[in-house]
Amino acid sequence: MNIGLMAATGVLALGTFAFRFAGPALRGRITLSARTEQLMTLSTVVLLASLVVTSALFESGDFAGFARPAGVLVGGVLAGRRAPFVVVVLGAAVVAAGLRLVGVP
Repeated sequence: MNIGLMAATGVLALGTFAFRFAGPALRGRITLSARTEQLMTLSTVVLLASLVVTSALFESGDFAGFARPAGVLVGGVLAGRRAPFVVVVLGAAVVAAGLRLVGVP
């Protein structure tokens, strides 16, 4: 194994451990206002939503076609109706695969 790769892996492992340790260690020392905590929660939702939208609409910098976003939309609707996870995944997959089967990109 390459020494540089091993060093980079070690640095990333130490950084990950430091971040995971910092949360519980600093929880009692840092107090945030209720507004800041609300914004932090909202920013998490916005970040995850943007990741879903980007992954659903784009592939290699180009539009991914209509089948994938349709599958994600169906999965989102099923998840919103609190369907079991397996049903959400299978519903999204069936819609995307069905659209691709009939020729929708």
